[in-house]
Amino acid sequence: MSQSEIDHLIQLLSKLPGLGPRSARRATLYLISRRESLLTPLSAAMQSAADNVKVCGQCGNLDVTDPCDICRNVKRDQSLLCVVEDVSDLWALERSEAFRGRYHVLGGTLSALDGIGPDELNMEPLIRRVGEGGITEVILALNATVDGQTTSHYLSDRLSEYGVQITRLAHGVPVGGELDYLDDGTLSAALKSRRTMG
Repeated sequence: MSQSEIDHLIQLLSKLPGLGPRSARRATLYLISRRESLLTPLSAAMQSAADNVKVCGQCGNLDVTDPCDICRNVKRDQSLLCVVEDVSDLWALERSEAFRGRYHVLGGTLSALDGIGPDELNMEPLIRRVGEGGITEVILALNATVDGQTTSHYLSDRLSEYGVQITRLAHGVPVGGELDYLDDGTLSAALKSRRTMG
């Protein structure tokens, strides 16, 4: 491996989330020192992913099949549709094993500052899916940010004509959270979302 190849690998790795130039150098040295057990299999796995992973035409998930395994699973509740910003949010919900319906990935949120409007997101396919019928509840599982809230309100307005129940994730105190460590916005949301005991 020439120095230019090593530098190129460091540059590529430094573009990954959470890795800066120093971390990328350490990762590169680690991979090269374990060429047979890690670098070669990683290279093959990355090439296989590049060749085979597709975006699901129904929900926007990533899988090797289209439609994805979640969309093809007939045991999932067809009447529940959970709207998320990104595939990483879908995967997080799937890890929790708390949701057994279908998903729709928007690909981001509305953002006037970044010039992202409804046409830049996967919104029209969502409107069509709901309009086709069979969905009774749309869960807006968007991040509790200004852009996430703006997107939720926009979608709520657009979907209101279809007679589906529109809900959002609860916001507030996390499990195991201590009030003294929470920010004002989280405490405010928790108070507004309070419910009866029992």
